[in-house]
Amino acid sequence: MSAPFRVAHAGANDDDVAGGHWSALTRRCLAALSEQGPVPTGDAGLGFVYVTDRLGAHLSEIIDHLRLSTGLKHWVGTVGIGIVGNDGSAAMEYFDAPAMTVMVTDLAADSFRLFEQQEIGTSAFSKQHGSWIESHGAQLGLIHGDPRSHRLPAILESLADSSGLYLVGGLASSRGPYALAAEHVAEGGVSGVMFSGAVTVATGLSQGCSPIGPVHAITECDSNIVMTIDDRPALEVFKQEIGEVLARNLNRAAGYIFAALPVKASDTGDYLVRNLVGIDPNKGWIAIGDLVAKGDPIMFTRRDKPSAETDLDRMLAKLKQRIEKPIRGGIYVSCLSRGANLFGPDAAETRRINAQLGDFPLVGFFANGEISHDRLYAHTGVLTLFT
Repeated sequence: MSAPFRVAHAGANDDDVAGGHWSALTRRCLAALSEQGPVPTGDAGLGFVYVTDRLGAHLSEIIDHLRLSTGLKHWVGTVGIGIVGNDGSAAMEYFDAPAMTVMVTDLAADSFRLFEQQEIGTSAFSKQHGSWIESHGAQLGLIHGDPRSHRLPAILESLADSSGLYLVGGLASSRGPYALAAEHVAEGGVSGVMFSGAVTVATGLSQGCSPIGPVHAITECDSNIVMTIDDRPALEVFKQEIGEVLARNLNRAAGYIFAALPVKASDTGDYLVRNLVGIDPNKGWIAIGDLVAKGDPIMFTRRDKPSAETDLDRMLAKLKQRIEKPIRGGIYVSCLSRGANLFGPDAAETRRINAQLGDFPLVGFFANGEISHDRLYAHTGVLTLFT
């Protein structure tokens, strides 16, 4: 029987004067891992590492230290303003402090393959990885991206189409470097790791919002400006949907009401949540954070704690039904708007996962956009489980 995945996490605290330094936190994680048993070495095994943006500038040094200290060659990860860690006994969410979380796995050397930034968007990706994807029956790719890359939606769609991979992951969030790690550390584009068909995984997507009305049709628009919906002024439809109280003071809708673009041909009612970025009360127009076209469906959603909790529970229940073997480990990518900002303090969102699925090794980060299938989402949580 394969050994379980192992997780260690550490953050700075008042009792540890040197705790904020990357090397001190790395040593603490290494010590915690060693207490759990031997770490795979060489090409056998894959390591994941996520650090808060306070340590983003040191991600390359951290991985070098992990590689040299463990002998584990392959590492993948990124930086987030917040990160997630659960060593199988206690869940933690770290924000606004130096912290890191590490997971080591015993995945076979030929069951995964890393890819780096410069390969994306060029024929080099297919040339270098196409035969491996086909021969190993690869089905899933874990992606980390730089949110400053303007072509990200096109890159994700192209990557999914050309590889046939189901993509999960998210965009780095940082107030400093947007470091992406896949063997080496760099910024820009996307990078990550692909898993062969021999690696058993299950993944789920949880929306952080819930619909407040029916699906409408955009009947006139320009770029990201919605002029009319159902042949009525867009703002008129919007006010009708949100109700009289919010309609009297639209400022109160900010951060609570969002536009949603239903995913065409989805059999699960999936939708992409987008921010409302502007309102023209004189013309009756609204602007949203995405490009739209005439005839596109649109609806409106609200974001609140009860809605997010209900949908997370729904997603976890579905995953639980699909899982036939014990969970070895997991990766959770949640939006920055979630976590303590939505679910509450003391790792409430991560502990909700444990309440449904039990304690298991888990790492992850709070992202600037989440990836599921070939799409870029917002206000969502994407959970990937290895069984």
